[in-house]
Amino acid sequence: MSTDAPALNSREFLRWIWRQLTSMRTALFLLLLLALAAVPGSLIPQRGIDPREVESYFINHPTSAPIMDRFGMFSVYTSPWFSAIYLLLLVSLVGCIIPRTGVYARALRARPPKAPKNLSRLPASASFETSADVETVLTAGRRTIGRGRVDKVGDELRAETGYLREAGNLIFHTCLVIVLVGVASGAMFGYRGSAIVTEGSGFSNTLTQYDEFSSGALFDSDNLNPFSMTLDDFSAKFQLSGPQRGAPREFEATGSYVNTPGAQEKPFSITVNHPLTVDGTSVFLVGQGYAPVIKVTDPNGGVAFEGAVPFLPGDATYTSTGVVKVPDAEPKQLGFQGFFLPTAVSVGAKAPVSAFPAAANPLLGLFAYYGDLGLDDGTPQSVFILDKDKLTQFTNKDGTPFRLSLSTGEIADLPDGSTLQFVGLRQFVKFQFSSSPWLQVPLWGISIGVLGLMLSLTIKPRRTWIRATRKGSSTVVEIAVLDRVSRGDLPVDLDDFVGRLQAALAEPKDDA
Repeated sequence: MSTDAPALNSREFLRWIWRQLTSMRTALFLLLLLALAAVPGSLIPQRGIDPREVESYFINHPTSAPIMDRFGMFSVYTSPWFSAIYLLLLVSLVGCIIPRTGVYARALRARPPKAPKNLSRLPASASFETSADVETVLTAGRRTIGRGRVDKVGDELRAETGYLREAGNLIFHTCLVIVLVGVASGAMFGYRGSAIVTEGSGFSNTLTQYDEFSSGALFDSDNLNPFSMTLDDFSAKFQLSGPQRGAPREFEATGSYVNTPGAQEKPFSITVNHPLTVDGTSVFLVGQGYAPVIKVTDPNGGVAFEGAVPFLPGDATYTSTGVVKVPDAEPKQLGFQGFFLPTAVSVGAKAPVSAFPAAANPLLGLFAYYGDLGLDDGTPQSVFILDKDKLTQFTNKDGTPFRLSLSTGEIADLPDGSTLQFVGLRQFVKFQFSSSPWLQVPLWGISIGVLGLMLSLTIKPRRTWIRATRKGSSTVVEIAVLDRVSRGDLPVDLDDFVGRLQAALAEPKDDA
């Protein structure tokens, strides 16, 4: 005779799957899995946050980076596997909350259960005798129990307290769903971008002004807030002495902005962790560096290029690298690639290095190229990368690479008769612009959820029975307490309850 259980049909199998998915054990497991899945997003550069760092990672890890990219490690929070965990957690939590809410609603309508016949068999029970009559004992017992649902049936009190514990549980899990939905909605309807702005220049909140931009699937670029801002000045202060010499101490960007075209200008001051907020868009200061002002003239004396060019810092002393492209140069287009040192120092015959992040002794070093920059075919290029496929490097008479090394104000002649001048120095700021609609929804969800969690952890769901039996000239009082959630302090609480009841009866304690 076979003892195998009968196979589940399709409907029964789907019901079993649903019950497993909507169990609290599964919800906790998915919550842990979501936390673990978010770890790579904190350790590995993400395209939506810093695409340039992702490019550097590919250059430094040419073997592992493509493999990681196939698994979505550079876009963790938008990857299919992270989204699947996120959605499963939402479904699991909702599937847990709805039936538990129904059970809780029925429990609120239910009356406290009848007392067991033998109260002494319960884990925590006590008894004593008093001269007070049964009615007095039960009245004192009701006062001692305090808040809660209390029924008086004959010579017995039935009480149940701690209903708010399950309410706290439901509030906490509901708020967790609200937080998840709020974060997901903000990601789908929001956007994030960054732009480098040099002192004296400005930024308008349009797609063409962004250096990097990413948005949610439901975001409409036509909804970008039409504000603009001008960076007037940037102040950077560094530690001048001691073990932390060169460490940043204060960054502040000041300028003005307008909410809409034609509106009145308003001043702003942005520091680290103190952004500017314009109609729901937050502007953060996330980086800074130096932008040498460079002037290039062609052999005929015409100005082919003049402007500040941002050089990106690569270390703590702000040793920076950058590219200058001069597409209007004649007869050939010119390109320059090199470095900038804020405080240049030389040791012997070694190449100069930067000794301090502040601009105490600026030095600009460049290699020069001529030919075709590749800009005329319409293919977009990064302003920080020089395409050398169609360029030829200038060389000295001995065939060595021609190199420019300029301090502020110096002019250098190129082999083709052009000149390059290091006119001056400005600073640039990297701003991050982000908008997350309904940002307060997760905040309120977390705040209320914490309150619900506190209720769940501190409130004791407890059933209490008091039975008073008149025997001769005294009344025998039997008390039993039962926690619906196991706790180790039940005997102590029972002793305290008996003491308070006896005090209410004005009788000394006499444990049986």
